[in-house]
Amino acid sequence: MAVSYTLTEGLTVGVEHLWPLLSVPVAVGLLAYLIRRGDGGPRSASNRSRRLLLASRVLIVCLLVLGAMEPYTVQTRETPGEPGVTLLTDESASMGIYPNTTDELVRDIEDEGVPVTRATIGSGSNSRLGDGVAANLQENGTVVVVSDGRVTEGRSLATAAEDAAGLNATVHSVTPQSPRTERAVTIAGPSTVSRGVRSQYTVSMEGVSVLEPVPVEVTIDGETVTEGELRPDGTLTVDHTFEALGSHRVTATLSGDDEYARNDVFYKSVRVVEQPDVLYVSQGEYPLRNYLDSLYNVSTASSVPADLDDYAAVVMQDTPSGNMGNTTALQDFVINGGGLVVAGGNNAYENGGYETSPVASMLPVRVGNATGGESNIVILVDVSGSAESGLSVQKAVALDVLDQLGDENQVGVVAFNQNAYRVSEMQALGQNRAETADKIRRLESGGATDIAVGLQGADELLDDREGTIILLSDGQDRLGPPAAVANQLGREGTRVVSVGVGKRVGVATMRQIASESGGSYFAADETERLRLLFGGSSRRYQGENLTIVTEDTFITAGVELTANPGQANNVQVKPGADYQVATADGKPAIASWRFGLGRVVSITAYDSDNTMGGLLDRPDSLVVTKSVNYAVGDPMRTQTGVTAVGDARVGRPTTLTYQGDSRPDAANISFRQVGDGRYRGEFTPREAGYQAALDTEYAANYPVEYASFGPSDSLDALVETTGGQTFTPDQGEQIASEARQKSTRVRTVQDTWDWVALLGALLLFTGEVVARRVQVYRGRTSLESGLP
Repeated sequence: MAVSYTLTEGLTVGVEHLWPLLSVPVAVGLLAYLIRRGDGGPRSASNRSRRLLLASRVLIVCLLVLGAMEPYTVQTRETPGEPGVTLLTDESASMGIYPNTTDELVRDIEDEGVPVTRATIGSGSNSRLGDGVAANLQENGTVVVVSDGRVTEGRSLATAAEDAAGLNATVHSVTPQSPRTERAVTIAGPSTVSRGVRSQYTVSMEGVSVLEPVPVEVTIDGETVTEGELRPDGTLTVDHTFEALGSHRVTATLSGDDEYARNDVFYKSVRVVEQPDVLYVSQGEYPLRNYLDSLYNVSTASSVPADLDDYAAVVMQDTPSGNMGNTTALQDFVINGGGLVVAGGNNAYENGGYETSPVASMLPVRVGNATGGESNIVILVDVSGSAESGLSVQKAVALDVLDQLGDENQVGVVAFNQNAYRVSEMQALGQNRAETADKIRRLESGGATDIAVGLQGADELLDDREGTIILLSDGQDRLGPPAAVANQLGREGTRVVSVGVGKRVGVATMRQIASESGGSYFAADETERLRLLFGGSSRRYQGENLTIVTEDTFITAGVELTANPGQANNVQVKPGADYQVATADGKPAIASWRFGLGRVVSITAYDSDNTMGGLLDRPDSLVVTKSVNYAVGDPMRTQTGVTAVGDARVGRPTTLTYQGDSRPDAANISFRQVGDGRYRGEFTPREAGYQAALDTEYAANYPVEYASFGPSDSLDALVETTGGQTFTPDQGEQIASEARQKSTRVRTVQDTWDWVALLGALLLFTGEVVARRVQVYRGRTSLESGLP
C-alpha cells in the first residue's frame, strides 16, 4: 500500500510500502530486552550507556525500516536530454540546381557537440519527401530538412505535419543557396479537336534565376508557327486550325543554356477528328444556328426526330414542349450517352410548359421561382491549431457567409478540430440570425485538424435531410479521409461547398473535397457568390454582367464574361446540378449535369430578339462553345480502337482507353474491362518524345520532377505548423542550439531515497562500533563491549 503527500506545487513525497512499520515495535522490544539483560552485574555497563546504545540501535532499525518502505519524491523540473539532429537531405533532380552544402552543415552541427543522423529522402526523379519526413520523426525529436519542398510522389508535407504534431516533433528547414539557372516549358490545350475548328494552345515556362527573356519556338508537325520570348510564369498563346484528320504534333522548344536540357522541350500530340454531328432544333431562324455551323456539322429540324443515332448532341432553342417532337427518343438518346443543350427564350421553360413535359426530368434546372427556396445548410468552421493564428479571419469569413444566406434557409453551425462540436442547431435563419452570429463570434481554437470528422459532424446535424455543408478551413489535412467522406455525402444528396481561409490554404485539398461531393470551391474573397446559391428573396445578388458561379469547370475555365442579355427564364438549379453562370440579377443563366450516360446543359439567358444578348460575341461566345462541347463530350465515344491516351510522363503510369469487341493485345500494356466493349490499359513510358501504342500516337514528356523549381510554400507550412525555423546553410551553430533547447524540457521525475536510509543506518552502526572500540583502546572502559 503506497502513501503520498503533496508538500508544495510540483513536489510530492511518499512511500511504496507501509507493512515494514509493523516490525518496529517488535524490533524495539527485542533490542530493549537484549540490552537490559544482565543489568546490575559487576561487569555491566552503566544505565546511561545502555540507554544510548538502545537509542542508537532503535534509530538504526528505524532507518532500515524506512529503507524497506521505499521512500520517494516526485517533482516537476527542467532536465537536460540527449540532443541530436536528424538531417534529411533531398538529392532529387530539382535540388541539382543548388550547390551541395550538406557535408559542411553536418560538420558545423557536430562541432557544437550535437550528433547528426543523416538520411536521404529524395533521389533522381523520386521526391517522396512527405514519406521521408514521416519515417524519420521521433517523439520530441528535431528533424532538419535540406530540400526545396517539391513533392512528386507519396504523402504530402501537410500530412507529415500532422504526424509531427502527434509526436511533438519539430521540423526545421534549410533554405538552399542561390540556384543555377533552370527553366521548364509546358503546353496546355485540347488533345482532341475537330477539323476546321480553331484551337488554342498556351505555352508557359517556370524557372529560377532566369534573368533575361528566353527565346521559344513552337512547331506544328515540324513547321515553325511562332517564335517569341517567355519570362518565368509568362505565357505565349498559339491559335491554330487543323485541316487534316489524324495525329498532329505540337512542340515547344526553349533556347539557351541551363542546368537540365530534358525539360527545355515539351511534346503534345493532338488528334484531329471530323466535326461532331449536331442536330439543331428550333421553330425559328436564330443566330445560334449560324454560330454552331462554324464549329460543328449541323443539321436542322423543327422538332426532334425518332432516329438520333447519327448525332453527338442535340441543341434545342426556344421550343415549347408541345412542339418538341419525339421526346422519348430524345430521352433514350441522352441516357445512352448523347448530349443535350436547351437554350431558353420567350417560348421555353416557364413560357413553354416545360414543368409538365417529359423533358423536365432531364434538365439540370426546375421551372419556378429563380430566387430559390428553403435549403438546409451547415456552416462548418475549422477551429484547429493550424487555423489558430487566423481564427479572427475564420470568424469574419463565417459571419460573411452567414450574411449571404437568405432568411428562409434552415442553418446550423458545427466547429471542429480533431472532434466535432455542435455550436448551433438547425433552425430558420430569419428569426435567429443574430443568435447564430453571436455563437460564431465566441468560437475558440485549438487541437489537431480532422476535416473528415468535421464533415461527419455536419452530416449528423443534418440528420436525414439533404443539404449543403459550407466548409471553412485552411485545408491543412491529408486528403484521403475527407475526400472519402465528401464522396459519400455527395451520393447521399449532400454537397460540400468549400471556402479556403488562412495564410496558406491547401487549395488542391479543398477543391477535391468539394468536387467529390459535387460542390464548389470558393476563395475567402469570393463568398459573395454564395448569395447566388442561397440568397433567396432577402439576400438578392446584384451585378453588372453575367457572373461565373462555379469557376474552373469544363464550361467556365478560361471564360471571360462581359455580356448582359437582360432576360432569363424563371428556373431553379436542381440539387446535384452544377450552377455555372448567373445573370446580373442573380438568376441561373447556365447550369449543367449528367443524365444517364449523357450530359445536359440549360442556357436560360436570352434577350428579346433571340440573339442571346451578346453571348454569341467574343469573349462571351466561348462559354456557349464550351457548353455545347460539354454536351458533345468525347467525340470519339462511338468509334472503335484507341479513344484516349492520358498525358504521359516518363517513369509514371499512364492510362489508355480502348473501345472494341474484344480485349486488345499490346506489348507492355495490361488491359482490364471497364464497361461493355470498353477497356482500360496502363503503361509506363521510359523515354520522352512522340511514341505509339496500338498504332495510336501519344506524347511522353519529361518527369514531373523537372517541371517545378525553387522553394515550395508547402515546406514553409510544414515548418510553421511544427514550430520550426528556416535556417541558411551556414547556421549549423543555431541548429545545434535549437536541438539542445528541444531536448531540455520540463518533466515529472520520481526519485527513490531508500538508499539514503540504508546508507544512514550503515554509517550510524559503523560509527557506533568504532566509537566503542576507541573507548577500549584509550582505557576508558574495561568492558569488552566498549561501553563505560
